[in-house]
Amino acid sequence: MIIRKNIINLGVILVGLLILFSGMANAARPAGQIGVDWGKKEGQFCTNCHMTETPGIYHQWNNSQHGQSGVNCLDCHQAEKAEKDAFLHEGQYIAVIVSPKDCSKCHQAESKEFQRSHHSSAAEILSSLDNLLGEVLGGPEAVTVGCKQCHGNKIEIDEKGKPTLETWPNTGIGRINTDGSRGACTACHGRHKFSRAQARTPDTCGKCHLGPDHPQKEIYEESKHGIIYKASIAEMNLGSDKWVAGIDYSAAPTCATCHMSAAPLLPKTHDVGERISWNLRTPISNKINLVRLDNDHQYDVPEGKPLPKVGDKPDHPKAKGGTVIEIMTWKDRRENMEMVCNACHTSGVIKGHYKQFDDLVNLYNNKFAKPIAAIMAELKKTGKITPSPFDETIEWVWWEIWHHEGRRARHGAAMMGPDYAWWHGMYEVAKHTYFEFIPELKELVGDKEAEHLLEKYFKPIKGHAWFFDGLNKDAIDQVRKGYEARYGKGSMK
Repeated sequence: MIIRKNIINLGVILVGLLILFSGMANAARPAGQIGVDWGKKEGQFCTNCHMTETPGIYHQWNNSQHGQSGVNCLDCHQAEKAEKDAFLHEGQYIAVIVSPKDCSKCHQAESKEFQRSHHSSAAEILSSLDNLLGEVLGGPEAVTVGCKQCHGNKIEIDEKGKPTLETWPNTGIGRINTDGSRGACTACHGRHKFSRAQARTPDTCGKCHLGPDHPQKEIYEESKHGIIYKASIAEMNLGSDKWVAGIDYSAAPTCATCHMSAAPLLPKTHDVGERISWNLRTPISNKINLVRLDNDHQYDVPEGKPLPKVGDKPDHPKAKGGTVIEIMTWKDRRENMEMVCNACHTSGVIKGHYKQFDDLVNLYNNKFAKPIAAIMAELKKTGKITPSPFDETIEWVWWEIWHHEGRRARHGAAMMGPDYAWWHGMYEVAKHTYFEFIPELKELVGDKEAEHLLEKYFKPIKGHAWFFDGLNKDAIDQVRKGYEARYGKGSMK
């Protein structure tokens, strides 16, 4: 009996040692992380305390790759005393916010890619027309819980070194942090689990990319890609370390697949705009070239505008404060996106998609956006409307045509969502152009001046012929014949 008891005790000790050494192995410094304090000893006190104080957070962390690799609270939250958001907590200076700069201690490449991306500059909306609408017409409180929760805000710190209640919590993708970094990794990798699988799901992007002006999530869900994804989630291998399209999964792409993740012969990136060849956000779309600088910044240049050259110095007028190190043309960017498509599709499918997509954007641009924009510019030039935005009805009409319906149409074509390309998109662009914009134009400047502007900017465009000359009788008869063949003679009144 005593022997058996000793054997059991020995077994318990051996199991304990195995767990201890396993923990030490997991906490070992990974290859390539020279100079990083991995698994700070003092951080063990944090985990011991938070195990009971905030068990939900503790278990999220413990079940994460961070937790299983020995990265503890202090590794991420420790701060220097001199930092703006540092405060003393249980004998250690810490900060509530873990910024991309903090994450860059281990995730240097991802942080660098993110800092130069469109995501990191999302808070620049705070000086845009969108924000003007929110701040003035809605109110600052609405902007705090609305716009800034997606776009990010500027974090302010109180006298105790903690974020103010007006600016925190906030996980906006372009959040302006006190250490000078921009963004919130937790916008996609929710704290404290920091799951790759979560960041790869369309729902994560859908926190921000939905609604009347940029419904990418809804468009994706109605597309064939989204339908197959929903039916095949179990086959998506979302937790894979490398997650290469066509190799680690082939059921369907997600947002991350196309804009960020790896494909055969194409590396992953945290620069979400790198593979985008059209600007679909502005009133008139342009194909966009990308200029990268040695100061980790980059900017888009519309096709047709002059480009700097690689090697141009910071004092060059087109270099914008840094030496130009790389230029990606819109064709280069599209080729990168096509490499993702190639993981599952043939070249004919890819070329066909881009032909249809380009044609829709050009239709929107040439038939509606350019002539309306030209009329609006002339109205301002002649003093028919004021320089101030949103103080005339016609400005609201034009705003919704490009900012809502026009964006939906363009994104619908980009992501293969037919309902958004037509019924929520081009149908409403046309309806509101003919039956809201033009009547408002006549109300504003009178019938005679309105007719002059329409003949100048609309009439030369073939697609508006029906508006000036009426619907073509042959076209109507053709529709009538098809309708009556389906529903019976006389059914179309």
